[in-house]
Amino acid sequence: MKISWLPTVAGLAVVGTVIRAAFFTPLEAKQGAAQKIFYIHVPAAWVAFLAFGLVAIASGVFLWLRDPRLDRFAESSAEVGVVFTSVVLITGPLWAKPIWGTYWAWWDVRLVSTLFLWFIYVSYLVLRGAIESPEMRSRYAAVLGILGALLIPFIHLSVYLFATMHPMPIVGKPSAPSLPNEMLLTLFLSLISFTLLYFTFVRSRYRYAVERDAIAEAAGQHA
Repeated sequence: MKISWLPTVAGLAVVGTVIRAAFFTPLEAKQGAAQKIFYIHVPAAWVAFLAFGLVAIASGVFLWLRDPRLDRFAESSAEVGVVFTSVVLITGPLWAKPIWGTYWAWWDVRLVSTLFLWFIYVSYLVLRGAIESPEMRSRYAAVLGILGALLIPFIHLSVYLFATMHPMPIVGKPSAPSLPNEMLLTLFLSLISFTLLYFTFVRSRYRYAVERDAIAEAAGQHA
């Protein structure tokens, strides 16, 4: 099914959210302008976890049904997830330097485990390119895609389990207002716009995978 409006809507939503965050959302009292990276860093992390979580689900169902469409979706979602995780790993240190005084701390479990998550799914993509047999490639990639996603809950819980530079989550706590309403609205809009961008990228990447596989199949028939 064609959804021709999705790229336009996603693009406008992201641009509008960035403009709102930069010019129409109040400064945080202690962190100042540096805190505005929050509206990119957090949505990118959410989308990365969403992407890899869907990789695991699609991979698990693929191992059961052997439907190549699920394998293509998992591949597409993993590639997009790597892109958004790269955004997380870039914006995080840029935010950390003015606030914590350092770009990186190897003892921060959330930082290191997020980097490890990035390596796992880069390895997932490398694995897919290294195995010629389509059946073996899909099966091995599915297993790695599932195992990699097991790191996501650990990353989320790491701030509760270890002493890290990352603070405890405060957004959405019922006991006390976590952010002013204007900041919460900007965060909500950024989460929506980045999610739309994720589906736009996956849709384009999936269409590429379909065309690539069709070409490979046609070439195999004429070989």
